[in-house]
Amino acid sequence: MISAFGQKFARHAGITLLMNDLNDGLRTPGAIMLGGGNPAQIPAMINYYQSLCESLLADGQLTSAICNYDGPRGNDDLCETLAAMFRSQLGWDVSADHIALTNGSQSAFFYLFNLFGGRYEDGRKRKILLPLAPEYIGYTDAGIDAHLFVAGKPEIEHLPNGLFKYRIDFSALPIDDDIGAICVSRPTNPTGNVLTDDELQRLDHIARERGIPLLIDSAYGTPFPGIAFTDATPIWNDNTVLCMSLSKLGLPGTRCGIVVARPEIATAIGNMNGIISLAPGSMGPVLLNEMIRRNDLQRLCNDVIQPFYHERATQTLEILRRHLPEELCRVHKPEGAFFLWLWFPDLPIDDLELYNRLKQRGVLMVPGSYFFPGLQQPWDHTRQCLRMNIVPEPAVIERGLKILAEEVKRAYLQP
Repeated sequence: MISAFGQKFARHAGITLLMNDLNDGLRTPGAIMLGGGNPAQIPAMINYYQSLCESLLADGQLTSAICNYDGPRGNDDLCETLAAMFRSQLGWDVSADHIALTNGSQSAFFYLFNLFGGRYEDGRKRKILLPLAPEYIGYTDAGIDAHLFVAGKPEIEHLPNGLFKYRIDFSALPIDDDIGAICVSRPTNPTGNVLTDDELQRLDHIARERGIPLLIDSAYGTPFPGIAFTDATPIWNDNTVLCMSLSKLGLPGTRCGIVVARPEIATAIGNMNGIISLAPGSMGPVLLNEMIRRNDLQRLCNDVIQPFYHERATQTLEILRRHLPEELCRVHKPEGAFFLWLWFPDLPIDDLELYNRLKQRGVLMVPGSYFFPGLQQPWDHTRQCLRMNIVPEPAVIERGLKILAEEVKRAYLQP
């Protein structure tokens, strides 16, 4: 027998499926890896990191990083450097005391969700509000207590050329006194939706009125890596908890997350690090600190990373339309990140069946139903979507989408 905690966290979960598929897909010859969230191997970035590591190894910084612990809040030099950058470039009133590092943003959100959601000393149980479903698959099972999330059902705006866009339905936002925090990703994983500045400011206003924090998952967004194809102003204030990551800069193996929050929240994150993992990893912070010191971070984000994914999103949408017409497949307007969110409104089979048929043919995508944690009412739409990664070379994407089109058309003939 194992504990209730063990039963919850030892079971299979959607994020486990995604990461297993990612691992298998990247290492299985012939597999067409359109699932997972592994960033692209952009040649200019690979060359840059190779040179950066060689330089840091030569002067001893890299060796020092891998041979020593940092403190539980993370690398002091990076926290100071980030705070100075945020003050000078964005005008934010932050110091190193506002910053804590974690072993990836997945760890950061596990901490944050269980800081503000779950059982309180007074006996109440509070939840995390996700204003716009679908949301990130990695949130779903991150609560120590079950049923931690409540999600808002979006409005769907139909756009020309078979595109659509989810928007927050503020008139039906499921918020009450049991909500402990509001959380959004921007750009949103899985859809690439970028919440407008106005939407974010309205959420901030609601959070402030209720005395709860607004958590912003900016793993793909601003201030870096800036994988957004539409205007998105970096937003932070003392009621905001902003989370970033080195993963989408092309450094997922460093497992480095960044939390910018009020000092008491940053201190709590550091204390949790100390209990759970002693300290966050040291290699990622050394790399990022040097990138900022050399004034390379924003240049690479603006000139290399964002243009690469923008071009790949445009290419992938063009390829998709060669094989799947608008009447069979609608696509969420790609506004950022590196996914396309596909909607098959009238498909006779559900997303899990389509996922399994594709997997049998060596094509890996992610079933859409895993991306709706906390939705209160049944909704057919949740079983009509897939998320695909746009990272592979266009020729690989074309092979995968050709197979997808064949399976979608076969489903209409032989459900």
